[in-house]
Amino acid sequence: MSNDDKIKKVSIIVSRGSLEGIYPGLIMANGARMEGIEANLFFTFFGLYGVLRKYMNDLKVATVGNPAMRVPDAKGFPLPTWMGAIPGMSSFATVMMKKEMDKLDIPPVGEFIEMIHDAGGKLYACKATVDMFHLSEDDFCPQMDGVLTVGDFYEISAGAQIIFT
Repeated sequence: MSNDDKIKKVSIIVSRGSLEGIYPGLIMANGARMEGIEANLFFTFFGLYGVLRKYMNDLKVATVGNPAMRVPDAKGFPLPTWMGAIPGMSSFATVMMKKEMDKLDIPPVGEFIEMIHDAGGKLYACKATVDMFHLSEDDFCPQMDGVLTVGDFYEISAGAQIIFT
């Protein structure tokens, strides 16, 4: 592969606010920075919970309506989607997921955000969503680089591979 074929820049859109919705974008951005690839994260809709100071370290696994949920692990028995609504199921699944992530030394969301930012990754919130949810920049973690319109994000993303998680 020639240097011209290598990815130089990624723009990752994070739109889901569950634990399993936030981590793929963080892992992709961290991996990009480790490879010397420019990384921009754009948090929109419920993905904003990944950078909201009050909620970012208390995200849960979404169990309701998740047809991929299996017990006790990814090779286990399918969990009927209606069982995801049982009180405590989301908390239980979250504890189990975090336990497995700890074994792999995957940091909590807040620490991961800090690592990505310190490595040069850029983090942006979607202006339309910020306005719709009545948020201010004070609601976000200090690593946020700004609130952008979609047009601004496309401008920053020029020449990038766009990844939607």
